[in-house]
Amino acid sequence: MRLASTKTAAALCGGLLLAMSVPASAAVEAKLLDMLKANGSITTAQYSELQAELARDQKDQQIARQAQQETNEQIAATAKKTDALSTFDQKLAWAAKTQFKGDVRFRQETIKNDGVPNNRDSDRQRVRARLGAYTEINPQVDTGIRIATGNNDDARSTNQSLDNYFDKKSIWLDQGYVDYHPDAIKNLHIVGGKMPQQWVSMGDIIWDSDISPEGLAVTYKYPLGASTELFGSAGHYTLKDNVDGEGVQFKHDLRLYAGQLGARFALTDNLKLTLGGSIYGYDNDDDITAGGTSIPSVLATNGNTPNEQFKLYEGFGQLDIGGLPMPLSLYGQVVNNQDASNDQDMGWLAGVKTKVYGFGLDYNYRDVQRNSVVGAFTDSDFANGFTGSRGSKLKVSYELDKNFSLGATYLMAKSDYTNATLRDSKINTLQLDAEAKF
Repeated sequence: MRLASTKTAAALCGGLLLAMSVPASAAVEAKLLDMLKANGSITTAQYSELQAELARDQKDQQIARQAQQETNEQIAATAKKTDALSTFDQKLAWAAKTQFKGDVRFRQETIKNDGVPNNRDSDRQRVRARLGAYTEINPQVDTGIRIATGNNDDARSTNQSLDNYFDKKSIWLDQGYVDYHPDAIKNLHIVGGKMPQQWVSMGDIIWDSDISPEGLAVTYKYPLGASTELFGSAGHYTLKDNVDGEGVQFKHDLRLYAGQLGARFALTDNLKLTLGGSIYGYDNDDDITAGGTSIPSVLATNGNTPNEQFKLYEGFGQLDIGGLPMPLSLYGQVVNNQDASNDQDMGWLAGVKTKVYGFGLDYNYRDVQRNSVVGAFTDSDFANGFTGSRGSKLKVSYELDKNFSLGATYLMAKSDYTNATLRDSKINTLQLDAEAKF
């Protein structure tokens, strides 16, 4: 009888342990213990021991359930936060793919013009501030927006004179464009809007560096082996609407067509050569009349013969020499206006630049005949921005600290046309600059 009782107790204990090993309610487990004690299957000591163990198991299970609940709540909260961050990131994705670039320049400028009565110097202080935002819309599309200072909407200058009783200074839209570069054709760019100059320039006798042309342009680069790269560009740019007064279609607009082809050669590890040619043709520059929305002086100005027409052919080149104690570059450009009304149709520039002990040096000499280039677009600093001028330009710069440089530029010009009335004078200009870039 005792043996049977022992077997029964063992079986019941096994059942109890099995019941305790699977999820069950505390009431059921306590009832099983009471039944075992009541029928004598377990002693009072065993009952107390099992009851204490049951209490510990219940407490452990409660802690585990609470921990699991907290974990689930944390997972849910994290998921919710992640979803919120994902939505936030998507809304601000443009910011992560946007670069801000700009510069601020302070300039002290002195202009000495012996053609001015009493040979008086002109002194002024000027500031230039530019800020651009450049965004990758997707892997094939970029945009650029830049604002800049300026005394007025002159395309050739972003300088603002410090004048007029501390008044606020004007800000202009200097650039705003879309750049489409399809993955299917590597190195092809289709650019529309008010854009950076899409042609390569080796001098500034045709184009002042501040000019941002407006229209549609295509550029392309094509590598030929490891040592040669071809490049080219073409563009259609609108200058003035309805210049002949006969309508607002393209055929009545003053337009610029630009084309350029060139190549870069790596002749040796220390010798690189760039050569190219350009054509700049103007449509309806012979149809500008007072009856239209423009006047003859808008394009042919700053020394040009009135009502002059333009079709410019340019050749340019640069030779970069390495392996020397200092880097050396020789550069130049030559331009001919095929549509000039007289023999004042040639312009050329030749220069050299290097870097010595941290100082950047750039010197060039130029001779720009009266109708060789468009007076509205030539360098605005040399000879007060007038054609029919010749002389030297020397620039020295030094990077005083990271992204902060000091510079001095001296322009020595002899001009046939100091301004609209003065003739044959020397114009010497000194510019002292402090420029910070970011």
